Amino acid sequence: MKLLTQLGWNATLPIRTISKFTLIEVLGGNMSESKVYYMDAHSESTETALSSKMITVFDAAGLDEMIKPNDIVAIKVHCGEWNNSAYLRPLYARTLADRIKELGGRPFVCDTTTSTYSPWGSRSSEIDILQTAERNGYSSATLGCPFICADGFIGTSDFVVDIPEGYILKEAYVAQAIAAADALIALTHFKGHSMGVIGGALKNLGIGAQSKRGKFNVHMGGHPSYGLGAAGVFHPENFKGKANTPDWEILEDCCPFNLYHINEKDELEWDGDKCANCLGCFGVMGPRGLMDIPPIQFDAVDAAIADACLGVEKAVGRGKVGYINMALDVSPACDCAGHADVPIVPHLGVFASTDAVAIDMACVDKAREAEGIKGSKAELMEAHHVGDKKFEAAAATFHSQSEVTSINTGHEIGLGSRNYELIECEPESPERFRFPYDKRPSRQRFGAKFEKFQPFPYDKFDGKGFNRLDVVDLDKVKHHYEDDSEVVNVEQPTSSEN
Repeated sequence: MKLLTQLGWNATLPIRTISKFTLIEVLGGNMSESKVYYMDAHSESTETALSSKMITVFDAAGLDEMIKPNDIVAIKVHCGEWNNSAYLRPLYARTLADRIKELGGRPFVCDTTTSTYSPWGSRSSEIDILQTAERNGYSSATLGCPFICADGFIGTSDFVVDIPEGYILKEAYVAQAIAAADALIALTHFKGHSMGVIGGALKNLGIGAQSKRGKFNVHMGGHPSYGLGAAGVFHPENFKGKANTPDWEILEDCCPFNLYHINEKDELEWDGDKCANCLGCFGVMGPRGLMDIPPIQFDAVDAAIADACLGVEKAVGRGKVGYINMALDVSPACDCAGHADVPIVPHLGVFASTDAVAIDMACVDKAREAEGIKGSKAELMEAHHVGDKKFEAAAATFHSQSEVTSINTGHEIGLGSRNYELIECEPESPERFRFPYDKRPSRQRFGAKFEKFQPFPYDKFDGKGFNRLDVVDLDKVKHHYEDDSEVVNVEQPTSSEN
C-alpha cells in the first residue's frame, strides 16, 4: 500500500479497481500475459454441459493444434484414492480421448504410483492403482482407450530431465510413459491440497507426473535443509513403551524403508539420516507427539512442484503440453485422500491454457471472488467471504503456507506467467455434442421399430393405454403442511361478579 501511494495511487479508490495491467505498468514490470480460456459452470443444454464446455475451451486454447496424426497423447488424470468421491468423473477423460482420436491422435489415460504416504494407501504400486482406478470407473471400457500406470510396477520406470533453471530442484524424474508421449494434456480436478495448498495443473504434473522416486525428490527426501530427516524434530521420549501402546507395530510398519525400530530397551529409534520423505509416518507419528512435522518442508515442496512441472514440459517438449482445469467439486483436500469433504466454494468453471502457472492463478482468483459454501471448511475457518484466501485457510496444513507458492515459483523460473488474460468462450453449436452413434431424429430412428414393437398399449382402456384415474386432487399433495400455523384455542377467563 505504501509503495502504491508513493507511485501516485489514489488511496480513495478500492484496490480492486486497479487492474493488473495498470499495476504492472506502474511497477515498471514487463511480464508477458498468458491466455486462459474459460466457461462458467452453469449448464442448461447439450452445448453447455460441462463435458461440452471442456471441449470448447480445449479448442479455443489451441490445444487441438498440438496433436498431429498418429501422435501418442497422454491424458494425465488423478484417478482418485480408494473411497474418494470428489475426483473427476471418467466422462471427462473419455470425452477428451474421443476428441483426440478425431484429431488423429492415439490417446491413453494415465496416473502414477504414489509414495507410501499412508500405511494403507491404495495406489502405491501398479496393481494397486489399476484396481483402484477400475473401482473408480477408469478402465479401457469406459475411456475408449487404455488406462495405464505411467511409472511402472513399483514407480521406478522414469526419464531423468536436467532442470538447471529450477528454483530448488536441478533434475526431475518424469514417469516414462508420459515422457515418451508425443503430446500431453493435464486434465486436472482443481481443488485444495494439504501440502501443496492448491491441487491444480502444477501439482498434477509436478507431483502426479513424477515417478515414485521423482516424488521423493519433490518431497525433499534426503534434503540437507528441508527434508524430514534434517528439519523434523523426533520425540522418542513420548513413546510410552509397547505395553502402553496397543498398536505399537504400526510405529515400525509405517515406514517401508524400515527406519523406525523399538529396541530391546523398549525405546523408539529412528534412522532419520536415511529418510526418503515417503510421508508414511506423518499421520502416525505426528498425532502421537512423536514427530514435529516441519512447515518449512511443505514450503520447499510447494516450490519444487513448479520445478518438477517444468521438468515434465522439457521431457515431452515445450509447446506440446496443454492444461485443462475442471474447477468443480472444489474439495479442501486432494483426491489422494480416502474421503471427500464438502466443497469450499461452488463450481467455478472450466479452464484451458498452454500455461500451467496462468491457469492455476486464474482458478485461485475465481475462488477468491466466490462466496464460500455454508457448512464447508471455508466457513468453519471463517474464510468464506469474497476476497478471502480460502485454500490457505481450508486446505493448508500449516497457517504459514501460501496458496501461490507454486504459482510464484513457476513464474520465477520461466515455466509460465501469473499474469493472464481471461477469455470467456461462447458455447458451440449443439449439433457437435449430440449422441454421436446415430444422429438421426427420433422418427427416423424409431418409427418403424415402434410399429413393429409398439411400446404404448393403444389397444387398452379405450386408447388411453393404462389403468389410471382421470382426475385427482393434485393441490392436496403439493401443499406444504409444515408451513401451516397451529391454531390454539385458549379459553378466556370470565370475570367474577362482586
